[in-house]
Amino acid sequence: QVQLVESGGGLVQAGGSLRLSCAASGRTFSGYSMAWYRQPPGKEREFVARITGIGSTYYADSVKGRFTISRDDAKNTVYLQMDSLKPEDTAIYYCNVYGTTFWGQGTQVTVSS
Repeated sequence: QVQLVESGGGLVQAGGSLRLSCAASGRTFSGYSMAWYRQPPGKEREFVARITGIGSTYYADSVKGRFTISRDDAKNTVYLQMDSLKPEDTAIYYCNVYGTTFWGQGTQVTVSS
């Protein structure tokens, strides 16, 4: 059974950093695009970043230059390094096998001002 488990969320002050991890189990996702999405309080889920199977990356304009997505296929894990965090980055962050219905349970990120 496919499972995606996010970790690394928490409470951080504005300007701080966090690194989220998404560990996949049940099958390997090397060669697949993986993505991070987020859902701010009271808002719709939105795209954050994507990494293709060959390592090309794409970002939402709101996080470009501050967030970095990466992957370690040997560990079947995707990461999201978040720097220069802002209060508006507060959200539940979800990992996704891009274009599929495979989602993690989410991890809460709260940025205080």
